[in-house]
Amino acid sequence: MAKRPNVLFLLTDDQRVGTIHALGNEEIQTPNMDWLVREGTAFTRAHIPGGTASAVCMPSRAMIHSGRTLFHLEESGRNIPPCDTTLGQCFLENGYHSMGIGKWHNGVESFHRSFDNGANIFFGGMWDHWNVPVNDFKPDGRYDQQIHFTPNFSASSDAVTVLAERINAGVHSTDLFSGSAIDYLRNYDSDQPFFLYLSFLAPHDPRTMPERFRHMYDPEKITLPPNFMEMPVVNCGWSNKGRDENTEAYPRRPEAIRRHIADYYAMISHVDWCIGNILDVLREKNLLEDTIIVFTGDNGLAVGQHGLMGKQNIYEHSVGVPLVLRGPGVPKGRVDERFVYLLDIFPTLCDLCGMETPPTVDGLSFAPMFRDPDYVTRPELYLAFQSRIRGVMDERYKLIEYRTEDLKLTQLFDLERDPWEKNNFYDIAGYEAVTARLRERLLALRDEWDDESTLFGQHRVHARGAVRGGGGPRGRKAQGQQHGGPGQGLGHREEMTPGLRAGPTEQTPTTLCGSAGKGIHTGCTF
Repeated sequence: MAKRPNVLFLLTDDQRVGTIHALGNEEIQTPNMDWLVREGTAFTRAHIPGGTASAVCMPSRAMIHSGRTLFHLEESGRNIPPCDTTLGQCFLENGYHSMGIGKWHNGVESFHRSFDNGANIFFGGMWDHWNVPVNDFKPDGRYDQQIHFTPNFSASSDAVTVLAERINAGVHSTDLFSGSAIDYLRNYDSDQPFFLYLSFLAPHDPRTMPERFRHMYDPEKITLPPNFMEMPVVNCGWSNKGRDENTEAYPRRPEAIRRHIADYYAMISHVDWCIGNILDVLREKNLLEDTIIVFTGDNGLAVGQHGLMGKQNIYEHSVGVPLVLRGPGVPKGRVDERFVYLLDIFPTLCDLCGMETPPTVDGLSFAPMFRDPDYVTRPELYLAFQSRIRGVMDERYKLIEYRTEDLKLTQLFDLERDPWEKNNFYDIAGYEAVTARLRERLLALRDEWDDESTLFGQHRVHARGAVRGGGGPRGRKAQGQQHGGPGQGLGHREEMTPGLRAGPTEQTPTTLCGSAGKGIHTGCTF
């Protein structure tokens, strides 16, 4: 039997879709990500389903590592239970060395059974990039050493503890983690294939990086996105109190957002440079052509779009992520616009590496898409944030329903004509059939995904693991779809006010609720 391909899995933190130069962002500098795009297949419509926790990265990473759908996670992904086979565990069981480096946000036990080696392991979410508390690999899985410190002594003398054995003070997280990957590859000398999982903390805030990368971007030359807004037009109970949203004051000033974007790009360029160093070692070791490389981000980030800074929503900037694969079995130089979820990477790697997909995996392999241009893994997407927001998206339209104690609101976006999601077509004549069709699909997908939100619909109890592959039909040949477009009468769209309706003028996020606001309705599907 021929040796199976190696796998290098590169995961960034908070990197949104549209942050790779080769895929259309003319301002960002990403030469090594560009090389991956040219040499592999880039998915421009890769998504996460959203999140059931405010820390969206936690369920996102749990879905990547378990292949489970959003509502089949334990504690929103805080843990991956032993009954679920993890991605690294699957590789171990198929004769791979499994190496874990960097951020792990899904419990100590699941890390232990996923890897037989590791370095500079960070158990947590976000941290100061220059002082990351890390662990060496423990063969017995006992990561119980704690470090005590005062994170902000000027504000409080309270000490906190972190699960770690040391802090590499003054070494940036991106350099620390990529350096461990380089050391592993340089010392790799085995007939067995490897699964190397490298999880960065960047470009997650705090946005700090070596100065040479900061100097690559002049904030005054940064172009604001078309959907930049000084104030959010929807407050579903998160906009005014979430940590992410407090990284910049209201109203969002253009100069401040340009600075944020410049630093965001600088952090991505720093990651890109480190990826280049890793690629160089793969070339030196003659491993490059025998290695499948997966590059993606765990979730997106608004950074000023729609008046938001974070990812606690289901707009494209927050649920859309970069995804590029390169290596054996992956076509070169292809840009693919078909839908995939990140949870689909697990079964796809199983297919590419000749491994059986574990029965606990809900995801759908998109490997057939590499061979068949007409194959559709997911004709539509189901999207969610906590119990507050639900949505459904097809090739052209996205329907978003908001529901809190104070808010009932619907948004309908025509993504073909309005890719930046600026105009709400919900109560525009000609779109009634589109809304009705998408609401019907939303309810059907709710049931397929075992969504139990009491605000969203009738509470149901399901046996965990009873539904495999939830989240839409199985992969199939593309069928002609009727979008039910409005036909005539769209010429007025350019005159529509960006956002839902007239932009807010208050200095705090506007809550659209009650009976007076346009676009408000009482017929929400949840």
